[in-house]
Amino acid sequence: MNETKSLQQAIVAGGCFWCIEAPMQRLNGVKSALSGYMGGKIKDPSYQQICSGTTGHAEVVVITFDETIISYQQILQVFFALHDPTMLNQQGNDRGTQYRSAIFYKNEQQLNTAQLEIKKLNESGEYDSAIVTTLEPEQDFFIADEGHQNFYNKNPYQPYCQIMIAPKLAKLEYLFRDKMK
Repeated sequence: MNETKSLQQAIVAGGCFWCIEAPMQRLNGVKSALSGYMGGKIKDPSYQQICSGTTGHAEVVVITFDETIISYQQILQVFFALHDPTMLNQQGNDRGTQYRSAIFYKNEQQLNTAQLEIKKLNESGEYDSAIVTTLEPEQDFFIADEGHQNFYNKNPYQPYCQIMIAPKLAKLEYLFRDKMK
């Protein structure tokens, strides 16, 4: 199969984009994970504008993956394992709508897959509360500046990375060892 034809994208938001970007980069079949913003009401927002919580954007990661190696459903399973999808507009100390749990679907098939994953999680009893992850149609993507790309790999010993991201990487290794590069 032609690799270009097998490349797909998933767009997810689960708190700080660094906490999703770094683990997704380590999955076999993931070609890239770009941090940025989606879902807001102004064009080309800055990081400072996003941090105000007034633009409506979420910090997102656009994951480009080879569907012959890893499926969209598997990407979503990892996504849900990386954050608490029952927390409304918050992950850890990061609070505000910019840190909401969201899946920005590109088509009906992605929407249906996301709905099914949420239904399975809600029915599983894994969480004490219902999943609050929003399902939103894909919107304009605004890439974050270079300083926000590949953040963990550039700054693994930065305190935020050690406290917030390193445990997610350990969890990823434990739960999804067979999906790791």
